[in-house]
Amino acid sequence: MTHGLVLGKFMPPHAGHVYLCEVARRMCDRLTIVVGTLAREPIDGALRHAWMRELFPNERVIHLTDENPQHPSEAADFWEIWRRSLTRVIDEPVDVVFASEEYGSELARVLAARFVSVDPARETFPVSGTSVREDPMEHWRFLPRCVRPHFVRRVSILGPESTGKTTLASSLSETLDTVMVAEWARHVLESRGGSLEGLDWSELVRGQLASEDALAREANRVLVCDTDPLATTVWMDTLAGGCTPLLRTIAESRSYELTLLTAPDVAWVKDDVRYLPDGGVAFFSACEAALKRAGREYVVVRGDWRERQEIAERAVERLMRFKAPIHTR
Repeated sequence: MTHGLVLGKFMPPHAGHVYLCEVARRMCDRLTIVVGTLAREPIDGALRHAWMRELFPNERVIHLTDENPQHPSEAADFWEIWRRSLTRVIDEPVDVVFASEEYGSELARVLAARFVSVDPARETFPVSGTSVREDPMEHWRFLPRCVRPHFVRRVSILGPESTGKTTLASSLSETLDTVMVAEWARHVLESRGGSLEGLDWSELVRGQLASEDALAREANRVLVCDTDPLATTVWMDTLAGGCTPLLRTIAESRSYELTLLTAPDVAWVKDDVRYLPDGGVAFFSACEAALKRAGREYVVVRGDWRERQEIAERAVERLMRFKAPIHTR
């Protein structure tokens, strides 16, 4: 029974890492993947471990948190330090070390194992963890689905009723060739005939966030959200006499790189789940105040439908000019 080892930071995991581990598991009987992390690194180690466990649920994936030196120049006994750490957490002999980096050869030697080099020139997948961190948008195609929510740029659309939020969200998602997160509250309220009696407002927030996080895995660099939990807090203040502290905390701590705030300068159209025919200006002001309290970046979208679309597209275009992540999750 051949036991293989892959050691890496996986910061973050990308297609090259997946290829390395897929090759390794096909060339040995058992595979151990060790995710070595340091507390000071820019992506949380527990998150990287969780990503690798999801990507390789049938392999043994170990999280090594020892604060070991990262280069032989940092310690005279560098390789002995790593040998002790790895033999402690693996607790069984390693027969083969698989790696794309030069360190793999020496690691195999100290573990008395054989070394197999996998795509050292990165010809199959020309990507590295460093390049992803520096410009995740450019290297998006190399990100596994589970990693994408960490880097995706979320654009939320808030505003009063009947100001074209859904139309704008749908149009933007089509232009950007990405997915749209629909407003969870709408289908809940439609199923209740528009009644607010006994409504569980927290369910609206949970549903919106669950839908958003699920669809973030399918996004193409940008996730367009037709509303977000901050809007729910404004609706609770307006229709239910106030928002609970817990929901307000959740809403204000949620991260969006850009919010498009739609102005009430178009005609109000009645439907079964619209409640404020004369309250557009006040609701707009309440949304703007909530965005400012939360420290959110926002752009006001106003004018006719063509002008609204142009303002939104320009705002997203500015957002996408930033190479490095603006926020990470």
